Amino acid sequence: MSGRFALAAALAVVALTLTASSVAGTKPAVAAPYPVTVTVDNGTVTIRKRPSRIVSLSPTATETLFAIGAGRQVVAVDDQSDYPKQAPHTSLSGFTPNVEAIAALKPDLVVIAFDPKGLSGALNRLGIPVVFQNAAPTLPAAYTQIRQLGKVTGHAKEANALAARMGRQIRSIVQRVRAKAIKASVYHELDDTYYSATSETFIGRVYRAFGLKNIADQAKGGAGDYPQLSSEFIVSDDRDQARGAFTKAVEIYSALGAVTDVARLQTIFRAHGIRRGPHSKHRSARSGWDSLTPTEVKVAALVGEDEARDGTVTLKDLRNRTQVTVARAEAAGEIRRLLAAGAGH
Repeated sequence: MSGRFALAAALAVVALTLTASSVAGTKPAVAAPYPVTVTVDNGTVTIRKRPSRIVSLSPTATETLFAIGAGRQVVAVDDQSDYPKQAPHTSLSGFTPNVEAIAALKPDLVVIAFDPKGLSGALNRLGIPVVFQNAAPTLPAAYTQIRQLGKVTGHAKEANALAARMGRQIRSIVQRVRAKAIKASVYHELDDTYYSATSETFIGRVYRAFGLKNIADQAKGGAGDYPQLSSEFIVSDDRDQARGAFTKAVEIYSALGAVTDVARLQTIFRAHGIRRGPHSKHRSARSGWDSLTPTEVKVAALVGEDEARDGTVTLKDLRNRTQVTVARAEAAGEIRRLLAAGAGH
């Protein structure tokens, strides 16, 4: 599992690159010739004049519109659009849209990433043009969507510049990281139930560009591109390499302030007996008191005290009084044998 989390820093750089781009380009655009036509997921769409009342029901489109300088033309964004902060946030939903609420804003362009219950058709019948851009499957497709939004909003120049800049920056990052990541593997966690994404997804293709081996590809089977893995599958049997990757990942996430991610990683690895830092080898003694760890000595003392008063120490007692795992508590049987052997000398 060597370097399973090696890409974390590189992806953070990519994210910062895109974020930096998204707050740029606030200059007024030179008026583009209208009408303009684009081919998107709801077919061929013609925009007859420069829109000034845009409603975005797509978080991706919202960021793009502000990144290319069309933010002043946006009058409302959906409840999932959380960036940038200055966007006109509303309770509109892109998943369960209310056609009347959208129409009440008098938009001259609506951008969507999902078309539930014929939303685009319903708005078209009200004379409202809709640009439907489904999730881009590749980086080139993402660049195309950026250029399309630039074209329909009158910011073609800014959009072309943004797409080109993103392409250059991502290629540069890939070239710097790929050589170091060539032997590394990656696990992309979608939620805390271990759903992941294969190399056939957008994020999976990004990992592939970095030369990483995606462990979800091995578990794909009939689960599609988003298989559910198990903690045993995620953590390799090579504990030394796992410990090194874990330590590095914690350092990176901690530097980024990702406290929740650090806690989740620690929980996953702790379940397999893997903790941060170098692994010290067990002392050479294999029997007698010298073979016991400090925790086992404490357990032994508790067992000895209990035997002296003819009581019974349960696994629950040992866990509560020493905060040891079940495996450690179950070692009490062996400790009793060692106690008996020590008493005979």
